[in-house]
Amino acid sequence: MSPPSSVFAMLQENVRKPRFCKSLSLGETWKSKSMRIIPEEFLRSTLGAIKHRVVFSVSWGNSWQLWLQQDKNGGLVMEKEDWDEFVDDNLLSPKDVLFFTHEDTMFIQVRIYKQDLHIFKEIVSVPLEAEPKESELLNTKPQTSHEETTPVFASASSSAASASGATQGYAPVLNVKNPEQYLFNPNNPYFVKTLTKKIDVLYVSHPVIEKYGLNFGPHKSPMYYIIRDQKHDAFTKIYGRNPCFSHWAALCKKYNLKQGDSVVCELERTGGVVTAVRVHLGNE
Repeated sequence: MSPPSSVFAMLQENVRKPRFCKSLSLGETWKSKSMRIIPEEFLRSTLGAIKHRVVFSVSWGNSWQLWLQQDKNGGLVMEKEDWDEFVDDNLLSPKDVLFFTHEDTMFIQVRIYKQDLHIFKEIVSVPLEAEPKESELLNTKPQTSHEETTPVFASASSSAASASGATQGYAPVLNVKNPEQYLFNPNNPYFVKTLTKKIDVLYVSHPVIEKYGLNFGPHKSPMYYIIRDQKHDAFTKIYGRNPCFSHWAALCKKYNLKQGDSVVCELERTGGVVTAVRVHLGNE
């Protein structure tokens, strides 16, 4: 289906960058297989930059990593589970139009247009009906002291943790209402990470980066996590313009973190560069 005329002008922007548009034809839904296919012309235009996965980013800073699989014709199709999560998170409706622009390597900017009467308007904030899966709570006011208070969260019982094979005393934070109380240094930047299905790396979102003016080391530079005073070595990775940290999946498994659990991620800097992530769990 061709994009509506009111959106067609948008396709003329950034003509030097590979791009494509998706909208529904009669009988299709956003979860139809046809919606998961990446156009061959687009792939050719990226000169082989996209092979195994893509990172979708929207204007309000959220990102999604989608793995790709090859179809019988040699084309690339997004994994159903990953694409369906993107569709659900953005509450896509039948008359929406999506505009995809290749920015860098596997990084793709997605602009979402929703129909308002006879006009298509770009969505520039999280859809009102949806709660973000990863809430980024920003430390907007400095604190002069760090008070030891009783944590406000519903923690898993030690017996439940033992039954699941987790290390006792490492229950995750399930409901973070006052994340500042967990910080080792109240002046450090931080965010609250709520786990989704994909946990291979720990991303730092653009709103957090911009709020604190964060800088990161080069791709594959060493960093480390600190959990309960234990140091876990890892690497900084840069995918497109999205900095993230490796070995996150292994830590989630070690500390029995599950989808829906939340932890406080405190960022520590050396020479102005983020070199460590202090992860705060429950029962600390």
